[in-house]
Amino acid sequence: MKTRNLARIVAWGTAIVLTACAPQPAPHAAPALLKADVERVAASISAYPKQLAAYRTSALKLGTTLLADGGEEANGNVISSPGSLLIALSMLRAGASGASAAEMDKVLSLPAAARDESMNALLATLEKYDGDPASVDEDNPPRKPVMHVANGLFIHKDTPTGQAYLDTLARHYGTGVYPVDFRNAAVTEPAIDAWVDKNTGGRIKKAPVKFDPKDTFSLLNAVYLAAAWNVPFDPGNTRDRAFTTAAGEVLNVPTMDGTVSVAYAQGKGWQAVELPYAEGFTMRLVLPDRLSTGQAAVPSDTLDAGTLARVAEALGRASPSPVEIKLPKWDHKSKFDLKKMLIRMGLKETFSTTTDFNAIQPGMFLTAAAQAANITVAEKGTVAAAVTQINARDSAAMPPPQSISFDRPFHYEIVHVETGLPLFMGQVADPR
Repeated sequence: MKTRNLARIVAWGTAIVLTACAPQPAPHAAPALLKADVERVAASISAYPKQLAAYRTSALKLGTTLLADGGEEANGNVISSPGSLLIALSMLRAGASGASAAEMDKVLSLPAAARDESMNALLATLEKYDGDPASVDEDNPPRKPVMHVANGLFIHKDTPTGQAYLDTLARHYGTGVYPVDFRNAAVTEPAIDAWVDKNTGGRIKKAPVKFDPKDTFSLLNAVYLAAAWNVPFDPGNTRDRAFTTAAGEVLNVPTMDGTVSVAYAQGKGWQAVELPYAEGFTMRLVLPDRLSTGQAAVPSDTLDAGTLARVAEALGRASPSPVEIKLPKWDHKSKFDLKKMLIRMGLKETFSTTTDFNAIQPGMFLTAAAQAANITVAEKGTVAAAVTQINARDSAAMPPPQSISFDRPFHYEIVHVETGLPLFMGQVADPR
């Protein structure tokens, strides 16, 4: 990745705020992007193998916690982005100190050294697929995936914000920093929503945290992916097939069917395949065994982070072989109250301190955290988006094909192949 000046980000940020202000009755001046006097540094993930392993562990821990939480939909279907949450928490950690810093490192299994440098390197590996989500025809996902990752920070214009913290965000995260007037909700709320809308290609229209004019800090990460399958499913083979829910209800749902050469593995309590996209990414699908009662298992009840790590290892060792895959189509969305979830994980000091984030803003304390995510999976490929927001205020011979039929609740991940990071993670309880 080439070293980049932030001038490009300044121009882009100004366009965002202008877009946000457009619906107002009278024109508003676009707030300037606060530019740190540093450049984004070049980094290679090959220099940070231990940190990358830690990030994979952290993402699996966050992802399984998100799935266990279930979000606000209450129908058993969950789509989350542990990748987005990990990036957002890493940006927050860059300004933490004291007990909160130690707690975040322990609870989240973050790297012991070179956290920001290694996250910069990880982000750089994704940037080769960067593109404008607005350019994507979501009915025909592109053969070369569009993976757009954006980091943003909105700060109250009258609240001092640590220059060293802003320098770190610019140097390692490429983060645009927008000084705004949080007290002026009529301007600032639509500006934040416009940032979300643009960086998710319109799939998420509003920021996941409810706007509060008393806040002075809003940190955001957006992740957008559009990718065609390496081998698309033939729509002519899609038909209604039975899907049994964990409650025992038998549904008839549109189900794709095809035989492809993919990595397949099975272990105690599960079967799994990796269904590759045309380039750079793969969907990891994990089907829990039926319970001893014969009922379908709920994936989040049986697949913990350790099991999912073993699944990844087994699939990494597997050679492609023909597998007949029957996979439902689905179009799901979720929203999470991350503050409650992260406190349950153990980030109690992090969400109670009024001193450990002084490097960001004096007396800053976290007020809210949330994530919104959605995904569409069909014959041609996948389109998914997520936004994470953290707010605060101051104070050999071809064998016969294996067969795997996803006819009951199952787990899935979208994994960046080069780093092994699960960017999206979800479960399908009812494909409707």
